[in-house]
Amino acid sequence: MSIFPRRLLDGYQSFMSGRYSAERDRYVNLAEAGQKPHTLVIACCDSRAAPETVFDCGAGELFVVRNVANLVPPYAPDGNYHSTSAALEFAVQSLKIRQIVVLGHGRCGGIQAALDPNAEPLSPGDFIGQWMGLLKPAAQQIKDSSLLTSGERQFALEHISIRNSIANLRTFPCVKILEDRGKLSLHGAWFDISSGELWIMDPQSGDFSRPKLQ
Repeated sequence: MSIFPRRLLDGYQSFMSGRYSAERDRYVNLAEAGQKPHTLVIACCDSRAAPETVFDCGAGELFVVRNVANLVPPYAPDGNYHSTSAALEFAVQSLKIRQIVVLGHGRCGGIQAALDPNAEPLSPGDFIGQWMGLLKPAAQQIKDSSLLTSGERQFALEHISIRNSIANLRTFPCVKILEDRGKLSLHGAWFDISSGELWIMDPQSGDFSRPKLQ
């Protein structure tokens, strides 16, 4: 018989005696009134880059979709399963989200796999290779450049993948129409796990820079 992880039970106990106890009214209201998050964050499932932690947000503030390498596939209404697309559709059409942030991060294993299909720990199995194929054209161009080191290739593709995901967001009619009407804004950001730095993508040039904080 498997035993539920003790670390999670200890964490839950701490949550109940700490954050939940302090914010009980907030949780009760969220349960009764439903969620009304202000931002959809499409992030990597890497355990080191949790959006709620990076942006210091509480329950009900962010609608978070996490997958390998924070990718958004292009609009493809076929008979296959599309979890990221379904979550995007729900956020925009049902929750009336008005901001979408694609959040990438440094040292991403998915990006490493796109550059090196045999890389550990994300060597291709039944699904990873196909999923990271979304970045194949960009990854190939970067791999073909003899001027870049492996670290520079990784850094470049982490940023390019964010721009690629934002471009794919605009292939969804529900996103494109609302953005054109000024009712939805798209943003790109990159988080450095080691330094804690956050870089923001310029919506016009696509360049990334550190924001000026108050």
